[in-house]
Amino acid sequence: MRAPLTSQVGLVVVIVYAFVALAAPVLAPFGETEIVGDQWEPWGSEFLLGTDNIGRDMLTRLIYGARNTVGMAFVITCLAFITGGFTGMLAATLGGWIDQILSRIVDILMAIPGLVFVLLVLSFFGTAIPVLIIVISIFESTRVFRLTRAVAMNVEVMDYVEVSKLRGENMWWIVWCEILPNT
Repeated sequence: MRAPLTSQVGLVVVIVYAFVALAAPVLAPFGETEIVGDQWEPWGSEFLLGTDNIGRDMLTRLIYGARNTVGMAFVITCLAFITGGFTGMLAATLGGWIDQILSRIVDILMAIPGLVFVLLVLSFFGTAIPVLIIVISIFESTRVFRLTRAVAMNVEVMDYVEVSKLRGENMWWIVWCEILPNT
């Protein structure tokens, strides 16, 4: 079975971005912070995209910028899935007041517009890259939480999960061996 054309195109774009990010020192014509020309030089044969306000090559800046962007996006995605998946599974498995508290926190975070939330938190904690990664991953984990919780709650009522509870298996075994593989 072949993947849809849009998925194939998306995969090619991701592979190209990853290649550019990993091969930035080889692909870039100049060093990342190297001043190579005058201010605001137009594009031409020497500087394909011109230079910026202090004389750095714009193509080089874009290539090295891809490295930061792809790296941050990868880390944010991983953290969002780990955080949202863990808390969603926890809420679905434990239920009760823990589920209610986690669900209300997620509801509050989802009710706030994303850009406003991120800018508000960054104004308090600063704009360092680790802070930015943590804030965006927490915000994006809300969608993963909802999806994981919904699927895990459907799996939790299955007979094999009830049987493992009756056998006396602990909660972590039920999550890792019964619910997680079937979600």
